[in-house]
Amino acid sequence: MAKVYFYYSAMNAGKSTVLLQSSYNYQERGMRTLVFAPAVDTRAGLGRIRSRIGLEAEAEVLSATDNLFNRTRREHSLSPVACVLVDEAQFLTPAQVSQATDIADELDIPVLCYGLRTDFQGNLFPGSAALLALADDLIELKTICHCGRKATMNLRTGADGKAIREGAQVEIGGNERYVPMCRRHYKAALAGA
Repeated sequence: MAKVYFYYSAMNAGKSTVLLQSSYNYQERGMRTLVFAPAVDTRAGLGRIRSRIGLEAEAEVLSATDNLFNRTRREHSLSPVACVLVDEAQFLTPAQVSQATDIADELDIPVLCYGLRTDFQGNLFPGSAALLALADDLIELKTICHCGRKATMNLRTGADGKAIREGAQVEIGGNERYVPMCRRHYKAALAGA
């Protein structure tokens, strides 16, 4: 029986690296993977996944209106799909998370989702909340704060390097906008903002 997996972490834990390695492992064994990247994240280019350590690959573009199940079923009918992988899974809609469970349950294809658990204010993303509720397996990928403790928070910073408290939930960025921190240092950075 296939499962839905949610690999979550703060920024800079290597989620995209692990996704690309997982896809490669399947492909090395002659199995086809279907890799999705959200349309909203164009940092590596539309339909590309790039890790901070330089690994990259093409991906299917997934918009918020796409039906993940129907797209996978169509691709699977053309050529068998052994695994579905989703980068930046926090951007999935709750409906798409439900569709991911249908892929596992009805098509018997495992779905590996990689994404952030919370935003810069410590709130769950809708896609992450749905994955935490519906995924069969939850796997935390760890990264560290500047103090060496496990980072669980994503601090958004401005051009001046100071913490930002308010703003839209989704603002695409990397190391220039976000800093992974432990909860203690995250709170201290916000207090100094």
